[in-house]
Parts: sequence; C-alpha cells; structure tokens
Amino acid sequence: MKKRTKILFTILIIIAIGLILPQDFKMPVENATKNDFNKDSFWHYPWGKSITHKGVDIFAKKGTKINSSVSGLVLYAGEIPIGGEISLIIGPKWRIHYYAHMKDNMSSTLSWVNQGTTIGTIGTSGNAKGKAPHLHYSILTPIPYFLRYDYKSRQGWKKMFYLNPIDYLIND
Repeated sequence: MKKRTKILFTILIIIAIGLILPQDFKMPVENATKNDFNKDSFWHYPWGKSITHKGVDIFAKKGTKINSSVSGLVLYAGEIPIGGEISLIIGPKWRIHYYAHMKDNMSSTLSWVNQGTTIGTIGTSGNAKGKAPHLHYSILTPIPYFLRYDYKSRQGWKKMFYLNPIDYLIND
C-alpha cells in the first residue's frame, strides 16, 4: 500500500470513529433546568450584531459553574470581542460546542476535558455586558446538514452548520 493511501485510510478511520462515538449530553450550567432558557430562542431574528441567534442563552447567577456538556478537546479558550470569555470544545460526532460570556474561563487551549469538568463560570463578558448573567451555548458541525438549509430565513444557509442545542437540553 502506498504511503499516500495509508495516510488517507488513517484519516478516514479517524473521521469514522469520531462520527460513531455516542454523544452523551449533559446540561452545561450547574443546576439549570428548562425554566432557565427560552425554548424558542434558537435561530431567532433579529438578534443584535450577530443578526440571527445561533444558540441558546441559559440564565443563572453570576459565578455559577459551567461544566462541559461533552468530553472533548478544547480547541480554543480565550477572549473574543462579541463572545467575551469563550471555550470551543470539539466532541463526539465532530461537533464543536461553543460556550460564551463566561466570567472566569477555567479551560486551556488544546487540553482534554471530560464531561462534567468545570470549564468556567456564568458571566456577562463580550456583548453581554449590562445584560443578565448567562451562558450563550451553541453546537456547530463542520459537516453540513444540507436538509437544514432554510431559504426562508435570514442567514438560512448557516443553519446547515448549527444544531439546535435546545433539542439536547430538553432531552437531557
């Protein structure tokens, strides 16, 4: 077998393993319930600078623990203008879990976190300054779900890359 073929085969095996790993999902905000978020907020328009709300805001007292909803690799932990203190974690099925507006970020880039590991605390960083403390939580997929394309909504093509986290929170 040629070296190039071996490399391609290895990559395909890694992708397949990532896709078949079960996603055991847990609520990321400690002690939060279905009453702590609006079940209709995903893909809400209009929504400030981001135009469309691509996640869910889970409200809690400032300083409440944020735990990783899945086990995975922290791709980035740091600060960005809109999200403030954030963590990006890639987990099973190659899904990227985005945690934003944290007060304290307790994860570090390229570290492994287990499900339930505390990665930060609820805050109001980024464009959440002056608003009620909350976690903005999104789930992204690098593999597009073409049937999710929504030609009727603003930014509907992006819907192929965002999964509704509320579906997972309600089933938790």
